[in-house]
Amino acid sequence: MALASRAALRWARLCRPCSPARPAGLCARPYSARHKEKIDISTYSAESIRNFSIIAHVDHGKSTLADRLLEITGTISKTDCNKQVLDKLQVERERGITVKAQSASLFYSHEGVNYLLNLIDTPGHVDFSYEVSRSLSACQGVILVVDANEGIQAQTVANFYLAFEAQLAIIPVINKIDLKNADPERVEKQIEKLFDIPVDECIRISAKQGTNVERVLQKVIEKIPPPQFNTTDPLKALVFDSTFDHYRGVIANIALFGGEIQKGHSIVSAHTKKRYEVNEVGILTPNEQPTHKLYAGQVGYLIAGMKEVTEAQIGDTLFMHKQPVEPLPGFKSAKPMVFAGMYPVDQSEYNNLKSALERLTLNDSSVSIHRDSSPALGAGWRLGFLGLLLLEVFIHRLEKEYKLFVFFIALTVPYKAILSSAKLIKSYGKEEITIISPAQFPDKLSVSEYLEPTVLGTIITPQKYIGKIIALCQDRRAVQKDMLYIDENRVMLKYLFPLNEIVLDFYDALKSLSSGYASFDYEDSGYQATDLIKMDILLNGNPVEELATIIHKEKAYATGKFLCERLKDAIPRQLFEIAIQAAVGKKIIARETLKAYRKNVVAKCYGGDITRKMKLLKRQAEGKKLMRKFGNVEVPKDAFIRVLKRQPDK
Repeated sequence: MALASRAALRWARLCRPCSPARPAGLCARPYSARHKEKIDISTYSAESIRNFSIIAHVDHGKSTLADRLLEITGTISKTDCNKQVLDKLQVERERGITVKAQSASLFYSHEGVNYLLNLIDTPGHVDFSYEVSRSLSACQGVILVVDANEGIQAQTVANFYLAFEAQLAIIPVINKIDLKNADPERVEKQIEKLFDIPVDECIRISAKQGTNVERVLQKVIEKIPPPQFNTTDPLKALVFDSTFDHYRGVIANIALFGGEIQKGHSIVSAHTKKRYEVNEVGILTPNEQPTHKLYAGQVGYLIAGMKEVTEAQIGDTLFMHKQPVEPLPGFKSAKPMVFAGMYPVDQSEYNNLKSALERLTLNDSSVSIHRDSSPALGAGWRLGFLGLLLLEVFIHRLEKEYKLFVFFIALTVPYKAILSSAKLIKSYGKEEITIISPAQFPDKLSVSEYLEPTVLGTIITPQKYIGKIIALCQDRRAVQKDMLYIDENRVMLKYLFPLNEIVLDFYDALKSLSSGYASFDYEDSGYQATDLIKMDILLNGNPVEELATIIHKEKAYATGKFLCERLKDAIPRQLFEIAIQAAVGKKIIARETLKAYRKNVVAKCYGGDITRKMKLLKRQAEGKKLMRKFGNVEVPKDAFIRVLKRQPDK
């Protein structure tokens, strides 16, 4: 009997509420160690719910602040191991950056009232701005975190305007006040000057030490309005994110804009028109915690037997069967800024790679995907990304999560051409075409104008580096649009850049010139007319399609010379001479020669008449000429990668 009592006491101790506001059924232990008792959140009316995101520049302390908020509300226990709790992907922990927006429900008591706070931690890098915009659609307010040492950076400005345009309440928080060089007064003045937010609204905190963090929670309750939705309205749920589970299928993250949902309900997708039966609903704490119901204004997850990854469309609206509603606006489609060809190292891995791509793009709809093929590399895909970091993270996730290795080649941007040839206009069915591959590049004689994509870049830098940065921008064909002094030490520059000038190594060059202090952000700025040419690479007069590239006329010679030099090092020597040439149309603009292996045919001659040596050398030259005529030069796969990967290995 005593043994049973001790066991009961131990179980009660493990499952007691972690905070006064936290329901007794909700335990902070890992999901695998927790009993799956459903909790009741019906006591939280819309008035006591707050939905908010944390937005900031890279490495300004978003994830650390999220960790402290989870600890203060009792969502997780206070330990030294709490670092990047919401960053669940391996790539996030290895690189120390947030890649995927993650949500968590917090229970907090303020002035005798229990509140349900739905927090979404967002990425800070410009390449993941699509994740931020999706997260903001489920919120009524944001916490804008600024580093007390570095001050306002480029992505701080971009994220502020995303929240401002969405008409969300903004709470400015100055983090890292514990640092030796922290200057919160200077940062407060920057916030007031750029964002027109009064100095007295800024909250100074140290997320690492937990200083003044509870004041942030109180400000969230006071300043961010509750969601204005009604449980008596028909069900209307927005799918703003999703993941795939091998056993349970698609797990959709939803925000309820009306009605309520529970297990057993029959729901319909506005996008696919398919009907599903709800198997489970719940909230994220940050692990999955089943609930009896989800109500209007709340954020949670839903499992409804969706077995195919294509069934959970990001931005889709879910509604009750036989109660159709007007679909929510969803999300504006992301416009890819960088294209790359992707091919499996071994063609037998094609189907596995296809399955992995479908699952990765399920919760990252900013990546576009189209089938492609190459004579040299076989069947593959052409992928579109918002930026280079997103591409690197995508490759990393393929390798670490799915154990798949691929070739990524031919990084390009989408150009456009205005056709003048009636025959081509009839063939394409339109006058303006988009070019994402050199193979699609039309001849200049049939085109009235070429267009290249441009971006409006924002650079924030210390004043002493202005000269070097302006020179770098001019070298990249950029046009200065604005220059603003944020304070006596920092300057904000705005430039109009051709996209192809910044996608490869501009950010690295900027960081190098400014000793790491400058920050960079960009946004799409349409197309502009330019002078483009297609440059071919010839091996012994034969064009290699995989090495063709579209380039600005001014950069043709330097790029052609560079490619020829890289190919000379990459191609193995043959028994005959190989001419490596860069050509624009019929004109050769650069050349390198790979010398042939040569046998010393006169080694056996020990003197005698010179005519004998000349006869042997002449016969050797004729043989090599014949061999060059019929010999084929095959470029190895790894040579393609080494040549096309302009950016050096890190």
